[in-house]
Amino acid sequence: MASPVDGSPTQNPLTVLTLAELRQRTSVKWRMHPPDVLPLWVAEMDVPLAPVVADALRRAVDLGDTGYPHGTAYAEALGEFAAERWGWHDFRVERTAVVPDVMMGIVEVLRLVTDPGDAVVVCSPVYPPFYAFVGHADRRVIEAPLGPDLRIDLAALDEAFRRAREYGRRPAFLLCNPHNPTGVVHRRDELEAVADLADRHGVRVVSDEIHAPLVLSGARFTPYLTVAGAENAFALTSASKAWNLAGLKAALAVAGPRAAADLDRMPEEVSHGPSHLGILAHTAAFRAGGRWLDLLLDGLDANRTLLETLLAKHLPSVGYRRPEGTYLAWLDCTGLGIDTERPAGGEPGVASDLAGPAQMFLDRARVALSSGHVFGTGGTGFVRLNLATSPAVLTEAVTRMGHAVGAQQASPRTGADDEIHHHSP
Repeated sequence: MASPVDGSPTQNPLTVLTLAELRQRTSVKWRMHPPDVLPLWVAEMDVPLAPVVADALRRAVDLGDTGYPHGTAYAEALGEFAAERWGWHDFRVERTAVVPDVMMGIVEVLRLVTDPGDAVVVCSPVYPPFYAFVGHADRRVIEAPLGPDLRIDLAALDEAFRRAREYGRRPAFLLCNPHNPTGVVHRRDELEAVADLADRHGVRVVSDEIHAPLVLSGARFTPYLTVAGAENAFALTSASKAWNLAGLKAALAVAGPRAAADLDRMPEEVSHGPSHLGILAHTAAFRAGGRWLDLLLDGLDANRTLLETLLAKHLPSVGYRRPEGTYLAWLDCTGLGIDTERPAGGEPGVASDLAGPAQMFLDRARVALSSGHVFGTGGTGFVRLNLATSPAVLTEAVTRMGHAVGAQQASPRTGADDEIHHHSP
Protein backbone atom coordinates (compact mmCIF):
# COMPACT_ATOMS: atom_id res chain seq x y z
CA MET A 1 0.00 0.00 0.00
CA ALA A 2 3.00 2.34 0.18
CA SER A 3 4.69 4.45 -2.41
CA PRO A 4 8.41 3.68 -2.75
CA VAL A 5 9.14 7.41 -2.60
CA ASP A 6 7.61 8.78 0.59
CA GLY A 7 5.71 5.94 2.23
CA SER A 8 2.29 7.43 1.45
CA PRO A 9 -0.43 4.86 0.77
CA THR A 10 -1.51 4.62 -2.85
CA GLN A 11 -4.03 1.76 -3.01
CA ASN A 12 -7.72 1.50 -2.13
CA PRO A 13 -7.56 -0.15 1.33
CA LEU A 14 -10.65 -2.22 0.49
CA THR A 15 -8.79 -4.12 -2.24
CA VAL A 16 -5.61 -5.03 -0.35
CA LEU A 17 -6.61 -8.15 1.61
CA THR A 18 -7.81 -11.42 0.15
CA LEU A 19 -10.76 -13.31 1.56
CA ALA A 20 -8.36 -16.02 2.76
CA GLU A 21 -6.36 -13.41 4.67
CA LEU A 22 -9.49 -11.89 6.19
CA ARG A 23 -10.66 -15.31 7.38
CA GLN A 24 -7.54 -15.55 9.53
CA ARG A 25 -8.89 -12.74 11.71
CA THR A 26 -10.29 -13.67 15.12
CA SER A 27 -12.69 -10.74 15.61
CA VAL A 28 -16.45 -11.17 15.93
CA LYS A 29 -17.06 -10.37 12.28
CA TRP A 30 -15.08 -13.38 11.13
CA ARG A 31 -15.81 -15.83 13.95
CA MET A 32 -19.53 -15.37 14.60
CA HIS A 33 -20.54 -17.42 11.55
CA PRO A 34 -19.21 -20.53 9.77
CA PRO A 35 -16.50 -19.99 7.13
CA ASP A 36 -18.89 -20.36 4.17
CA VAL A 37 -20.72 -17.18 5.26
CA LEU A 38 -19.81 -13.76 3.84
CA PRO A 39 -20.03 -11.43 6.86
CA LEU A 40 -21.45 -8.03 5.92
CA TRP A 41 -23.11 -7.22 9.22
CA VAL A 42 -21.07 -5.74 12.09
CA ALA A 43 -19.23 -2.43 11.60
CA GLU A 44 -15.75 -3.74 10.90
CA MET A 45 -14.02 -2.98 7.60
CA ASP A 46 -12.07 -5.40 5.43
CA VAL A 47 -8.94 -3.26 5.41
CA PRO A 48 -5.39 -3.44 6.77
CA LEU A 49 -4.32 -0.90 9.34
CA ALA A 50 -3.35 2.48 7.97
CA PRO A 51 0.49 2.50 7.83
CA VAL A 52 0.74 5.48 10.19
CA VAL A 53 -1.34 3.66 12.77
CA ALA A 54 0.61 0.43 12.40
CA ASP A 55 3.86 2.36 12.74
CA ALA A 56 2.67 4.07 15.93
CA LEU A 57 1.69 0.76 17.48
CA ARG A 58 4.89 -0.96 16.36
CA ARG A 59 6.99 1.83 17.84
CA ALA A 60 5.14 1.59 21.16
CA VAL A 61 5.57 -2.18 21.30
CA ASP A 62 9.25 -1.95 20.42
CA LEU A 63 9.72 0.55 23.25
CA GLY A 64 7.57 -1.39 25.68
CA ASP A 65 5.42 1.76 25.83
CA THR A 66 2.39 -0.07 27.22
CA GLY A 67 1.77 1.81 30.44
CA TYR A 68 -0.82 4.37 31.48
CA PRO A 69 -1.95 7.12 29.09
CA HIS A 70 -0.95 10.73 29.60
CA GLY A 71 -1.45 14.11 28.00
CA THR A 72 -3.81 15.72 25.50
CA ALA A 73 -2.29 14.62 22.18
CA TYR A 74 -5.47 12.75 21.19
CA ALA A 75 -7.68 15.83 21.63
CA GLU A 76 -5.11 18.02 19.90
CA ALA A 77 -5.03 15.68 16.90
CA LEU A 78 -8.83 15.64 16.70
CA GLY A 79 -8.88 19.44 16.86
CA GLU A 80 -6.42 19.69 13.97
CA PHE A 81 -8.41 17.19 11.93
CA ALA A 82 -11.71 18.96 12.70
CA ALA A 83 -10.34 22.32 11.65
CA GLU A 84 -8.95 20.99 8.38
CA ARG A 85 -11.85 18.72 7.39
CA TRP A 86 -14.91 20.40 8.88
CA GLY A 87 -13.90 24.03 9.44
CA TRP A 88 -14.29 23.64 13.21
CA HIS A 89 -11.82 26.30 14.27
CA ASP A 90 -13.00 26.95 17.84
CA PHE A 91 -12.48 23.39 19.04
CA ARG A 92 -11.11 23.55 22.60
CA VAL A 93 -8.91 20.80 23.99
CA GLU A 94 -9.78 21.88 27.53
CA ARG A 95 -13.41 20.97 26.89
CA THR A 96 -12.62 17.32 26.13
CA ALA A 97 -12.28 14.13 28.16
CA VAL A 98 -10.92 10.76 27.14
CA VAL A 99 -13.46 7.96 27.58
CA PRO A 100 -13.23 4.20 26.92
CA ASP A 101 -15.28 4.25 23.70
CA VAL A 102 -18.12 6.26 22.19
CA MET A 103 -21.01 4.26 23.66
CA MET A 104 -19.50 4.14 27.15
CA GLY A 105 -18.84 7.87 26.83
CA ILE A 106 -22.46 8.46 25.85
CA VAL A 107 -23.65 6.59 28.94
CA GLU A 108 -21.35 8.62 31.19
CA VAL A 109 -22.51 11.90 29.64
CA LEU A 110 -26.15 10.88 30.02
CA ARG A 111 -25.48 10.23 33.69
CA LEU A 112 -24.19 13.80 33.96
CA VAL A 113 -27.17 15.49 32.30
CA THR A 114 -30.13 13.20 33.10
CA ASP A 115 -31.45 11.38 36.15
CA PRO A 116 -32.59 7.75 36.52
CA GLY A 117 -36.02 7.36 34.94
CA ASP A 118 -35.57 10.36 32.63
CA ALA A 119 -36.35 10.03 28.94
CA VAL A 120 -33.80 9.87 26.14
CA VAL A 121 -35.16 10.55 22.64
CA VAL A 122 -33.75 8.71 19.63
CA CYS A 123 -34.62 8.93 15.92
CA SER A 124 -35.52 5.41 14.83
CA PRO A 125 -34.45 3.31 13.06
CA VAL A 126 -31.13 3.84 14.80
CA TYR A 127 -28.00 2.06 16.07
CA PRO A 128 -29.27 -0.75 18.35
CA PRO A 129 -26.99 -0.05 21.37
CA PHE A 130 -28.82 3.27 21.77
CA TYR A 131 -31.72 1.23 23.14
CA ALA A 132 -29.69 -1.28 25.14
CA PHE A 133 -27.23 1.11 26.76
CA VAL A 134 -29.86 3.72 27.62
CA GLY A 135 -32.05 1.05 29.19
CA HIS A 136 -29.16 -0.42 31.17
CA ALA A 137 -28.47 3.08 32.51
CA ASP A 138 -32.04 3.20 33.92
CA ARG A 139 -33.27 5.77 31.41
CA ARG A 140 -36.27 5.25 29.14
CA VAL A 141 -36.16 5.53 25.36
CA ILE A 142 -38.70 7.60 23.43
CA GLU A 143 -38.66 7.27 19.65
CA ALA A 144 -39.03 10.08 17.13
CA PRO A 145 -39.22 8.06 13.89
CA LEU A 146 -37.42 9.37 10.83
CA GLY A 147 -39.52 10.62 7.94
CA PRO A 148 -40.17 8.68 4.72
CA ASP A 149 -37.03 10.29 3.27
CA LEU A 150 -35.05 8.82 6.21
CA ARG A 151 -34.20 12.31 7.47
CA ILE A 152 -35.13 13.82 10.84
CA ASP A 153 -38.88 14.47 11.06
CA LEU A 154 -39.01 17.72 13.02
CA ALA A 155 -42.71 17.35 13.86
CA ALA A 156 -42.08 13.88 15.26
CA LEU A 157 -39.07 15.19 17.17
CA ASP A 158 -41.12 18.07 18.61
CA GLU A 159 -43.75 15.62 19.85
CA ALA A 160 -41.11 13.27 21.28
CA PHE A 161 -39.47 16.16 23.16
CA ARG A 162 -42.89 17.11 24.59
CA ARG A 163 -43.45 13.55 25.77
CA ALA A 164 -39.93 13.35 27.18
CA ARG A 165 -40.67 16.29 29.46
CA GLU A 166 -43.54 14.32 31.00
CA TYR A 167 -41.24 11.55 32.23
CA GLY A 168 -38.68 13.52 34.14
CA ARG A 169 -36.99 16.80 34.88
CA ARG A 170 -33.94 16.40 32.60
CA PRO A 171 -34.62 14.78 29.21
CA ALA A 172 -31.97 14.29 26.54
CA PHE A 173 -31.77 13.65 22.80
CA LEU A 174 -29.25 11.09 21.58
CA LEU A 175 -28.44 12.23 18.05
CA CYS A 176 -26.69 9.99 15.52
CA ASN A 177 -24.64 12.27 13.26
CA PRO A 178 -24.14 10.88 10.58
CA HIS A 179 -27.05 8.52 11.02
CA ASN A 180 -26.58 4.78 11.45
CA PRO A 181 -28.09 2.76 9.71
CA THR A 182 -29.42 5.05 6.97
CA GLY A 183 -26.17 6.79 6.05
CA VAL A 184 -27.89 10.20 6.13
CA VAL A 185 -25.57 13.14 6.84
CA HIS A 186 -27.58 15.83 8.60
CA ARG A 187 -27.45 19.28 7.00
CA ARG A 188 -26.62 22.38 9.02
CA ASP A 189 -30.16 23.74 8.67
CA GLU A 190 -31.57 20.46 10.03
CA LEU A 191 -29.23 20.59 13.01
CA GLU A 192 -30.10 24.23 13.65
CA ALA A 193 -33.76 23.22 13.78
CA VAL A 194 -32.88 20.42 16.22
CA ALA A 195 -31.02 22.88 18.45
CA ASP A 196 -33.98 25.26 18.40
CA LEU A 197 -36.42 22.50 19.40
CA ALA A 198 -34.08 21.25 22.12
CA ASP A 199 -33.77 24.75 23.56
CA ARG A 200 -37.53 25.30 23.54
CA HIS A 201 -38.20 22.01 25.32
CA GLY A 202 -35.22 22.08 27.68
CA VAL A 203 -33.65 18.97 26.18
CA ARG A 204 -29.90 18.32 26.29
CA VAL A 205 -28.39 16.98 23.06
CA VAL A 206 -25.70 14.30 23.01
CA SER A 207 -24.36 13.72 19.50
CA ASP A 208 -22.74 10.42 18.48
CA GLU A 209 -20.29 11.47 15.75
CA ILE A 210 -18.25 8.29 15.42
CA HIS A 211 -18.90 8.12 11.65
CA ALA A 212 -18.04 11.80 11.10
CA PRO A 213 -14.88 11.24 9.01
CA LEU A 214 -16.81 8.88 6.71
CA VAL A 215 -18.76 11.41 4.65
CA LEU A 216 -18.81 10.68 0.94
CA SER A 217 -18.80 12.99 -2.08
CA GLY A 218 -21.92 15.09 -2.37
CA ALA A 219 -22.38 15.65 1.35
CA ARG A 220 -20.64 17.66 4.07
CA PHE A 221 -20.38 16.82 7.75
CA THR A 222 -21.48 19.47 10.25
CA PRO A 223 -20.25 18.96 13.83
CA TYR A 224 -23.25 19.49 16.07
CA LEU A 225 -21.26 21.69 18.45
CA THR A 226 -20.64 24.20 15.63
CA VAL A 227 -24.37 24.86 15.26
CA ALA A 228 -25.94 27.95 16.82
CA GLY A 229 -27.86 26.95 19.92
CA ALA A 230 -25.75 23.88 20.66
CA GLU A 231 -23.61 25.51 23.33
CA ASN A 232 -24.89 23.22 26.12
CA ALA A 233 -24.57 20.00 24.09
CA PHE A 234 -22.01 17.21 23.94
CA ALA A 235 -20.40 15.25 21.12
CA LEU A 236 -18.68 11.88 21.28
CA THR A 237 -16.26 10.70 18.62
CA SER A 238 -13.20 8.59 17.86
CA ALA A 239 -11.17 7.24 14.96
CA SER A 240 -12.71 3.82 15.51
CA LYS A 241 -15.01 3.55 12.50
CA ALA A 242 -12.98 5.51 9.94
CA TRP A 243 -9.70 3.70 10.59
CA ASN A 244 -11.10 0.33 11.78
CA LEU A 245 -9.85 0.60 15.36
CA ALA A 246 -12.75 -0.88 17.34
CA GLY A 247 -10.39 -3.24 19.18
CA LEU A 248 -8.17 -0.33 20.32
CA LYS A 249 -10.34 1.35 22.91
CA ALA A 250 -10.27 5.15 23.16
CA ALA A 251 -12.73 7.96 22.42
CA LEU A 252 -13.30 11.61 23.24
CA ALA A 253 -16.20 13.41 24.86
CA VAL A 254 -16.40 17.04 23.75
CA ALA A 255 -18.47 19.64 25.57
CA GLY A 256 -19.98 22.83 24.25
CA PRO A 257 -18.99 26.00 26.14
CA ARG A 258 -22.07 25.87 28.39
CA ALA A 259 -21.56 22.17 29.08
CA ALA A 260 -17.95 22.41 30.29
CA ALA A 261 -18.98 22.45 33.95
CA ASP A 262 -20.94 19.24 33.42
CA LEU A 263 -17.93 17.59 31.79
CA ASP A 264 -15.82 18.59 34.80
CA ARG A 265 -18.09 16.34 36.89
CA MET A 266 -17.15 13.27 34.87
CA PRO A 267 -15.96 10.65 37.39
CA GLU A 268 -12.18 10.36 37.44
CA GLU A 269 -12.32 6.57 37.05
CA VAL A 270 -13.82 6.91 33.55
CA SER A 271 -10.43 8.09 32.28
CA HIS A 272 -8.91 4.77 33.36
CA GLY A 273 -10.93 2.84 30.76
CA PRO A 274 -9.17 3.89 27.53
CA SER A 275 -6.15 1.90 26.40
CA HIS A 276 -2.81 3.68 26.07
CA LEU A 277 -2.22 1.83 22.79
CA GLY A 278 -5.71 2.84 21.71
CA ILE A 279 -4.99 6.51 22.38
CA LEU A 280 -1.74 6.26 20.43
CA ALA A 281 -3.52 4.63 17.49
CA HIS A 282 -6.42 7.10 17.37
CA THR A 283 -4.04 10.04 17.71
CA ALA A 284 -1.93 8.81 14.80
CA ALA A 285 -5.03 8.26 12.67
CA PHE A 286 -6.39 11.78 13.17
CA ARG A 287 -2.98 13.44 12.93
CA ALA A 288 -1.46 11.63 9.93
CA GLY A 289 -4.02 9.22 8.48
CA GLY A 290 -5.69 11.63 6.07
CA ARG A 291 -4.25 10.22 2.86
CA TRP A 292 -5.27 6.67 3.77
CA LEU A 293 -8.75 7.93 4.69
CA ASP A 294 -9.14 9.68 1.35
CA LEU A 295 -8.31 6.46 -0.50
CA LEU A 296 -10.83 4.63 1.65
CA LEU A 297 -13.53 7.21 0.92
CA ASP A 298 -12.91 6.85 -2.81
CA GLY A 299 -13.30 3.09 -2.43
CA LEU A 300 -16.51 3.43 -0.43
CA ASP A 301 -17.88 5.88 -2.98
CA ALA A 302 -17.22 3.35 -5.74
CA ASN A 303 -18.79 0.56 -3.66
CA ARG A 304 -22.02 2.45 -3.06
CA THR A 305 -22.34 2.89 -6.84
CA LEU A 306 -21.46 -0.76 -7.42
CA LEU A 307 -24.09 -1.81 -4.88
CA GLU A 308 -26.71 0.21 -6.72
CA THR A 309 -25.81 -1.57 -9.97
CA LEU A 310 -25.80 -5.00 -8.32
CA LEU A 311 -29.16 -4.49 -6.66
CA ALA A 312 -30.73 -3.32 -9.91
CA LYS A 313 -29.50 -6.51 -11.57
CA HIS A 314 -30.04 -9.13 -8.87
CA LEU A 315 -32.58 -7.65 -6.43
CA PRO A 316 -34.61 -5.03 -8.31
CA SER A 317 -37.45 -5.10 -5.77
CA VAL A 318 -35.14 -4.11 -2.90
CA GLY A 319 -35.22 -0.40 -2.09
CA TYR A 320 -31.90 1.43 -1.74
CA ARG A 321 -31.03 5.06 -1.02
CA ARG A 322 -27.37 5.81 -1.60
CA PRO A 323 -25.80 6.58 1.80
CA GLU A 324 -24.30 10.05 2.09
CA GLY A 325 -21.90 8.85 4.75
CA THR A 326 -20.80 5.81 6.79
CA TYR A 327 -20.10 2.49 5.04
CA LEU A 328 -23.58 1.16 5.73
CA ALA A 329 -26.43 0.54 3.29
CA TRP A 330 -30.03 0.38 4.54
CA LEU A 331 -31.95 -1.96 2.26
CA ASP A 332 -35.74 -2.05 2.10
CA CYS A 333 -36.71 -5.70 1.65
CA THR A 334 -40.42 -5.28 2.33
CA GLY A 335 -41.19 -5.89 -1.34
CA LEU A 336 -39.71 -9.39 -1.23
CA GLY A 337 -42.74 -10.89 0.49
CA ILE A 338 -40.66 -12.47 3.27
CA ASP A 339 -42.17 -13.09 6.70
CA THR A 340 -40.85 -10.26 8.89
CA GLU A 341 -42.06 -11.55 12.25
CA ARG A 342 -39.58 -10.96 15.05
CA PRO A 343 -38.01 -13.91 16.80
CA ALA A 344 -39.47 -14.77 20.19
CA GLY A 345 -38.39 -12.06 22.60
CA GLY A 346 -36.81 -10.02 19.82
CA GLU A 347 -36.47 -6.41 20.91
CA PRO A 348 -34.74 -3.28 19.62
CA GLY A 349 -31.13 -3.19 20.71
CA VAL A 350 -30.61 -6.95 20.80
CA ALA A 351 -28.32 -7.15 17.81
CA SER A 352 -27.92 -10.93 17.91
CA ASP A 353 -31.55 -11.49 16.93
CA LEU A 354 -32.28 -12.24 13.28
CA ALA A 355 -35.67 -12.10 11.62
CA GLY A 356 -37.25 -11.98 8.19
CA PRO A 357 -34.93 -11.01 5.32
CA ALA A 358 -31.72 -11.18 7.37
CA GLN A 359 -32.51 -14.71 8.51
CA MET A 360 -33.42 -15.78 4.97
CA PHE A 361 -30.23 -14.31 3.48
CA LEU A 362 -28.13 -16.07 6.11
CA ASP A 363 -29.88 -19.42 5.68
CA ARG A 364 -30.22 -19.46 1.89
CA ALA A 365 -27.44 -17.19 0.61
CA ARG A 366 -24.88 -17.59 3.39
CA VAL A 367 -24.59 -13.82 3.66
CA ALA A 368 -24.73 -12.31 7.15
CA LEU A 369 -26.51 -8.95 7.40
CA SER A 370 -27.91 -6.97 10.33
CA SER A 371 -31.63 -7.51 10.88
CA GLY A 372 -33.61 -4.30 10.61
CA HIS A 373 -35.99 -4.90 13.50
CA VAL A 374 -33.24 -4.41 16.11
CA PHE A 375 -32.91 -0.78 14.94
CA GLY A 376 -36.36 0.06 16.35
CA THR A 377 -39.52 1.42 14.80
CA GLY A 378 -39.21 1.60 11.03
CA GLY A 379 -36.64 -1.18 10.81
CA THR A 380 -38.80 -4.25 10.33
CA GLY A 381 -38.40 -5.68 6.84
CA PHE A 382 -35.06 -3.93 6.30
CA VAL A 383 -31.48 -5.17 6.49
CA ARG A 384 -28.25 -3.26 7.05
CA LEU A 385 -25.38 -4.19 4.75
CA ASN A 386 -21.76 -3.24 5.46
CA LEU A 387 -20.25 -2.27 2.11
CA ALA A 388 -16.72 -1.73 3.46
CA THR A 389 -15.40 -4.77 1.67
CA SER A 390 -13.81 -5.55 -1.67
CA PRO A 391 -15.83 -5.16 -4.88
CA ALA A 392 -15.39 -8.94 -5.37
CA VAL A 393 -16.94 -9.83 -2.03
CA LEU A 394 -19.72 -7.28 -2.48
CA THR A 395 -20.50 -8.67 -5.93
CA GLU A 396 -20.50 -12.26 -4.69
CA ALA A 397 -22.73 -11.40 -1.72
CA VAL A 398 -25.43 -9.60 -3.73
CA THR A 399 -25.32 -12.29 -6.42
CA ARG A 400 -25.93 -14.93 -3.76
CA MET A 401 -28.75 -12.86 -2.28
CA GLY A 402 -30.41 -12.55 -5.69
CA HIS A 403 -30.20 -16.32 -6.24
CA ALA A 404 -31.69 -16.93 -2.80
CA VAL A 405 -34.66 -14.66 -3.43
CA GLY A 406 -35.25 -16.20 -6.85
CA ALA A 407 -35.17 -19.70 -5.41
CA GLN A 408 -37.51 -18.85 -2.56
CA GLN A 409 -40.02 -17.11 -4.79
CA ALA A 410 -39.93 -20.04 -7.19
CA SER A 411 -40.41 -22.65 -4.49
CA PRO A 412 -40.87 -21.08 -1.05
CA ARG A 413 -41.88 -24.29 0.75
CA THR A 414 -39.38 -26.74 -0.75
CA GLY A 415 -35.67 -27.19 -0.25
CA ALA A 416 -35.04 -24.56 -2.91
CA ASP A 417 -31.92 -23.44 -1.12
CA ASP A 418 -30.32 -26.73 -2.21
CA GLU A 419 -30.20 -25.23 -5.70
CA ILE A 420 -28.09 -22.26 -4.59
CA HIS A 421 -24.40 -22.73 -5.35
CA HIS A 422 -22.15 -21.22 -2.68
CA HIS A 423 -18.62 -20.45 -3.73
CA SER A 424 -15.92 -18.08 -2.56
CA PRO A 425 -15.13 -14.99 -4.63
